[in-house]
Amino acid sequence: MKQIEKISENSNYCAVNLNELNGIRDYSLIHPISKKEIEGKVFLKNITGATGTEISFNSLQAHTEQPYFHLHRKNEETYIILKGYGSFQVDDDCFGIKEGSVIRVAPKGVRGIYNASNEEMIYIVIQSKQNSLEEYTTDDGEKVPYQAKWK
Repeated sequence: MKQIEKISENSNYCAVNLNELNGIRDYSLIHPISKKEIEGKVFLKNITGATGTEISFNSLQAHTEQPYFHLHRKNEETYIILKGYGSFQVDDDCFGIKEGSVIRVAPKGVRGIYNASNEEMIYIVIQSKQNSLEEYTTDDGEKVPYQAKWK
């Protein structure tokens, strides 16, 4: 199992490096329920100390599917396809996806993904509690009173 490289951190941030996206398949984890090893998946919440989202990088080999359909109790998921093409299914709706596709799924939506391409599919999944985002505009940003400079 490949380990995530921590680049730098302090109390305000944590930076990690997963290296090239084609290396995502080298990461794996033990599924907490099935106790089986899942290859090509790396979660970032714990290593980065995230408190509002879980982000994972995922890999599906050519002509394979996620090993099971699933839903969530509280969290919605947003899938961002970075490489490859195939199909995505939510409940009884199945549709084509490709590089650049973005799919948001409500917690109760039963979902699955299939890689129809002849190469590895790579995608990101961002998971967060449904309706937890209180502010989502540039109004949340605040200009600091000094000019930051590159070191």
